[in-house]
Amino acid sequence: MKKVFFILTVLATGTLFSQEKEVDFDKWSVELSAGVIKPTRAFAPKYYSNTPSIGQASLGVRYMFNNKFGLKADLGYANIESDETALEFKTTNYRGSLQGVMNLGNVLNFNEWTSRIGLLVHAGGGYSVNYYDEDILGFEPNGDNMLHIMGGITPQIKLTNSIALTADVSATGNVRQYLTWDGTQSNAQRGVDGFSVTASAGITFYLGKNEKHADWVGNDNTLKDKVMDLETRLAKVETDLIDTDQDGVPDYLDRENNTVSGVSVNSKGVAVDTNKNGIPDEIESSLDARFLNKDDYKPGTTTVTSGNNKNLIKDLITNGYVNVYFKTNSSNPETYSLEAINYLKTYLNENPGATAQLIGYADQIGNASYNTQLSQRRAKKVYDILVASGIAANRLSHKGNGEDTSAGKNSAEARQLVRRVTFKLN
Repeated sequence: MKKVFFILTVLATGTLFSQEKEVDFDKWSVELSAGVIKPTRAFAPKYYSNTPSIGQASLGVRYMFNNKFGLKADLGYANIESDETALEFKTTNYRGSLQGVMNLGNVLNFNEWTSRIGLLVHAGGGYSVNYYDEDILGFEPNGDNMLHIMGGITPQIKLTNSIALTADVSATGNVRQYLTWDGTQSNAQRGVDGFSVTASAGITFYLGKNEKHADWVGNDNTLKDKVMDLETRLAKVETDLIDTDQDGVPDYLDRENNTVSGVSVNSKGVAVDTNKNGIPDEIESSLDARFLNKDDYKPGTTTVTSGNNKNLIKDLITNGYVNVYFKTNSSNPETYSLEAINYLKTYLNENPGATAQLIGYADQIGNASYNTQLSQRRAKKVYDILVASGIAANRLSHKGNGEDTSAGKNSAEARQLVRRVTFKLN
């Protein structure tokens, strides 16, 4: 519900308080067509044309302001000849027009039932001229300069995102056509003095780098595209805000997204470690209180500077004061727990006759059989680290004791304490 509200709010804000964002569709096209023409008036007596006359063509450039309305500039040519049963004449017509275009297919929501059939209507006006063949007429008539108005309808079939086939039927009325189409006498008509109809087939080439042209972007498609774009952005924001280690720094900014729960981090999600020893400051103080301080232990002895108990280090290790801790469902020791492994390594190096048993545990979350295997993997991981650090393999043994049920199952903090490997010295 929050996502829907967010999307609607953004759409409403964009509509009310800003100009419409530039939609990602192409707007330019080039149109070529050819076909037939039929002048219907006016002709001198005994003059009339073929039905229809073959030989008219046009070239147009169209620009769409949006997916419904645009402008088209076009040039046209027509060759009009007499019928075999009429008096002979030959007239050539040239025209230039500027027309408004409406995408009737988008207005009527054709996209709800088809993605390949469209329909344009166009209307406008321009300048045209008729030239008459003087060799046929036997005299030199003046060219007839005219204004014209025209309109038509253009069905479309999309072949690809770049090409469409078209058909067109247009009607043109000439204003101030002083001569008849045959050029032999003055035109007695007034107002719209000449009239013709053309039928054409053609091809449209769409120009631009976008996937679609405005002709094929329906009303709801534009809105859907905007909504999908917003949903994609919102999903990215939601993903970016995930905070895996719950340290208050989202993952996309977090350079250390496995920080120990509860420790302080900087703005980049890295645990605060003032002395750069690999142990977060907030944990280090508790470790110092629980484990031996490095100043208390003198290498080469088993004594402690603060007392005379030669077995104190052994007792601390064996009695569980020194443990290796793990994250949930992981056999990789926490970074700060490497110091506990180092305590055991140091002790074994200083006591060549000593051996150690490594015992792994898991919490009670999950399958008991799986947890037994996990505890075994944890003990084996610590074993591998000690062997790699130089401790002879025959001085070490390891096993998994499965789940430790001494801690409360429903307490995350208590479960952290039992996900561990403990040591037993011999």
